Amino acid sequence: MKLTDIRSGAPIAPEWKEKGYQLPAFDLDAVRRNTHDNPTWIHFGAGNIFRAFPAAVLQQTLDSGRYDRGVIVAEGFDYEIIDKAYRPYDNMSLLVLLKSDGSIEKRVVASVTESLKADPQFGEDWARLAEIFRAPSLQMISFTITEKGYAVSPADLERGMNPQLIMGKVTALLFERFQAGAMPVTVQSMDNCSHNGDKVKAAVLAYAQAWEKAGLVPEAFVAWLQDENSVTFPWSMIDKITPRPDATVQNMLAEDGFEDNETIITDRHTYTAPFVNAEETEYLVIEDRYTNGRPPLEQGGVMFADRETVDKVEKMKVCTCLNPLHTAMSIYGCMLGYTLISAEMKDEDICGLINKIGYIEAMPVVVDPGVLKPADFIAAVLTKRFPNPFMPDAPQRIATDTSQKLPIRFGETIKAYLARGLNTDDLVLIPLVLAGYARYLKGIDDTGAPFTPSPDPLLAELQAIVSPLEVREGAQDMGCLKALYSRADVFGLDLYAAGLGERIEAMAAELFAGPGAVRRTLHKYVSAR
Repeated sequence: MKLTDIRSGAPIAPEWKEKGYQLPAFDLDAVRRNTHDNPTWIHFGAGNIFRAFPAAVLQQTLDSGRYDRGVIVAEGFDYEIIDKAYRPYDNMSLLVLLKSDGSIEKRVVASVTESLKADPQFGEDWARLAEIFRAPSLQMISFTITEKGYAVSPADLERGMNPQLIMGKVTALLFERFQAGAMPVTVQSMDNCSHNGDKVKAAVLAYAQAWEKAGLVPEAFVAWLQDENSVTFPWSMIDKITPRPDATVQNMLAEDGFEDNETIITDRHTYTAPFVNAEETEYLVIEDRYTNGRPPLEQGGVMFADRETVDKVEKMKVCTCLNPLHTAMSIYGCMLGYTLISAEMKDEDICGLINKIGYIEAMPVVVDPGVLKPADFIAAVLTKRFPNPFMPDAPQRIATDTSQKLPIRFGETIKAYLARGLNTDDLVLIPLVLAGYARYLKGIDDTGAPFTPSPDPLLAELQAIVSPLEVREGAQDMGCLKALYSRADVFGLDLYAAGLGERIEAMAAELFAGPGAVRRTLHKYVSAR
């Protein structure tokens, strides 16, 4: 895609606008100068979610003319992303929003002004990072590095101030800021994990305290990191799906004459491209606790709130309005032979299952965060997100690690019923999902054919519990399931103590009653509900 050459000033070809491409509406040269000289925001994690969401939000803010700084991105894990997806394209990218009606929206994102490799082996880049961290103007250091990116290893701590892991490198850069005057700054996770700010803080402090103990940094550095008037680690909740580069999208772009539509696969198995395809729905709620100001991202749709509200939004999402529905679809979708979530949304029984779990069974105990209405959130999930034909998401992927997800996604709702004195007899479809889990563990689909359950750390152990059961007609002893449904580590509580164990066992017996039993049982309970 040929845009204005910022060095020669050559004009943008008019056909791009005619083909529906939204182009930057700000002075790119001026924003790049302002950002270089007085940076306000550096982001670690150059992957697709960053370009599709935080960078795109800033793009809207810049286009409004009410802000004049871009974002600098740094990558500390897969350096090929910088070499292959950023620098060849002048740090610009194309955001392709995938709409549930099958159409797309195309935006050129030019808010990223520099791209850097976060490692001392890249001398110039590392020197620039140190310069950015020493800048009095720096307000926010943010991350989309996945939850495992906040890991701390004893071996890395022993490397002193030459760490290999990204959180060690960030801590070394924070020490640069401390030495330059201990100026205030906010360290902001934007990763999809609960209480993410605490994970960043714990990792940074682990390095700082180890270095202080080894005599590498002064005690005052640790104190500065712990002083909430100087350094803060806010919580946030982010929600947006950014699949791998999609062939359908590539073909649509090729028809426009967009040349840079190839998939880039790095040696570390990162899938990226000069464009990013992403769903249209997005949420980012951030705890508004900044010590040196912040970019005005609310102009691009970010919601700022207090910590309690961020926590409520997180619970609403993972306990009621999204994650439980995904898990219900994954369990039954695998048994009924589906390979796409969007295809499941055309199944009346599965669609009825998740609608009624969300609106009827979970809604009475949902935590309303105020900034987002739970009913509106569920409506977007059911009418836009899950049915989206562009979303190549599979129940098999979502079923990964199900044993680790059930305590939050369903156990919390059951515990809330008990805590509020509500009648658990009103729960029908949530028990049906949990009964379906035993049938899923058997690894036999509804036609009687074997399938491979998705990876799970407890898979072999839990499959051993259901091994005495058979998929066949006729009565059989379901007593072995007591060893499953009494496990609080899997379900969040002992389901027998909660008064649901026997009912779930009975539902499981129906699901095991031969080929076709999954469909019959699902239809029976969804129709009755």
